[in-house]
Amino acid sequence: MHAFDALGDPVRRRILELLSHGEQTSGALTSVIRAEFGISQPAVSQHLRVLRESGLTSVRAEGTRRLYAVDPAPLREVDAWLERFRGFWEQRLDALGTELARGKRERRLSGGDAHHTAHDTAHDGRTDEEERR
Repeated sequence: MHAFDALGDPVRRRILELLSHGEQTSGALTSVIRAEFGISQPAVSQHLRVLRESGLTSVRAEGTRRLYAVDPAPLREVDAWLERFRGFWEQRLDALGTELARGKRERRLSGGDAHHTAHDTAHDGRTDEEERR
């Protein structure tokens, strides 16, 4: 099974989020998922099986317990595939970072008073210069 097929389900994504903090027992995972999603224990077990078969998780026995952990290899493949799309959002995030830094600098230079940038005051899309006219 392809990683994206497994990641398409919110329950499985949540299980991976829980496992991102470290190895957990199937019982602990089942408790959280049942509480959050209101699904049965067999349904949680099915999701764990899909994650295991897709290679996104590994499982090991410790006595009668089953411990699950994230297997990072398929996630690296997902990350590699997403790489070609990063430019779409990184450029916007860089622009946001620039605007945030500009706002902080302006507040610092103005002594923290109520100086507003074009983004703060232009409700109709006009720039500061257009508003001054």
